[in-house]
Amino acid sequence: MLVGVPKEIKTHEYRVGLTPAAVREYVQRGHKVLVQSGAGAGIGASDDIYRQAGADIAKTAQDVFKSADMVVKVKEPQLEECAQLREGQILFTYLHLAPDPQQTAALIKSGCTAVAYETVTDERGGLPLLAPMSEVAGRLAIEAAGVALKRPAGGRGLLIGGVPGVPAGRVVVVGGGVVGLHAARMAVGLGAEVTILDRSLPRLRELDEMFAGRVRTLYSTFEALDNEVAAADVVIGAVLVPGASAPKLVSRDKLKTMKPGAVIVDVAIDQGGCFETSHATTHAEPTYVVDGVIHYCVANMPGAVPVTSSHALNNATLPFGLALATSGLNALLANPHLRNGLNVHKGKVTYKAVADSLNLPYVSAENAIAA
Repeated sequence: MLVGVPKEIKTHEYRVGLTPAAVREYVQRGHKVLVQSGAGAGIGASDDIYRQAGADIAKTAQDVFKSADMVVKVKEPQLEECAQLREGQILFTYLHLAPDPQQTAALIKSGCTAVAYETVTDERGGLPLLAPMSEVAGRLAIEAAGVALKRPAGGRGLLIGGVPGVPAGRVVVVGGGVVGLHAARMAVGLGAEVTILDRSLPRLRELDEMFAGRVRTLYSTFEALDNEVAAADVVIGAVLVPGASAPKLVSRDKLKTMKPGAVIVDVAIDQGGCFETSHATTHAEPTYVVDGVIHYCVANMPGAVPVTSSHALNNATLPFGLALATSGLNALLANPHLRNGLNVHKGKVTYKAVADSLNLPYVSAENAIAA
């Protein structure tokens, strides 16, 4: 199979779909890889390094999309990229379709087979291709909050970890999954006072044991959430419903109870965000203010650290990408976990949470492939 890697074009997105090491793995298995010139610049991988790994270099993205049997990316295709996709072509990337009707419509129109990293599953019920970027985003969330809290940035002028004799900042993490765990680890490491809210008692027990009492764990009732948000200096939104739009857990009315200059970091923004006042921002303009509260809602947070992110992502995606390159649609039929990644196929939405979120007809992945 000919595997194509276009350069990412989302604002300040420096990651790359395949690292040179991953390219070598594809080539060693008999596949051809076509990489757009400059695609690896963000991770310090020149065209020559890709050639040494066995790739051919294309001058333009159009050359990649026109030639490739499978396109491997990082971020969701922009509309100009969707227009270049075609029936019979596999797209393997993050999609986050539930809050994005335009992209969904464009993928449906293209007729391509779109497999989303974020809905591929594993034997334990986890999301193995989402996890590495969730780890990165969770850690970056605390770094971003620390910058936004500084007075020159409009924040409260608070040091998250405090100093001896001065109280540390209060960090509230809403959601105890991968993002929440790594955000809490960073915040604890800085010396913050950390609370994690979640609706899974088994998960709260796990977190309590992991942190040995260093964090407070609370069952996430409406009352508990309201109280914690009002008292927080930083709130991290880390709630995920796989494939679906994130629930809006904090309304604008509740936002008004927060301290002036407090910060919210909505890591769930790729799925629409879990604060009513959230809307996606970019690394170029990462924050905005509503009712005195600073909002950091960058939709591709891990793109700021592309070396770490690209290698971590490729470590996770490589086995699945190789399966698709080797077996095509048969890989989806053979592996139910990879099949869970199928979101759109030949004009049909094949992931129920996406169809429900966008009020579109749903066809099971098995039926869509069989048809």
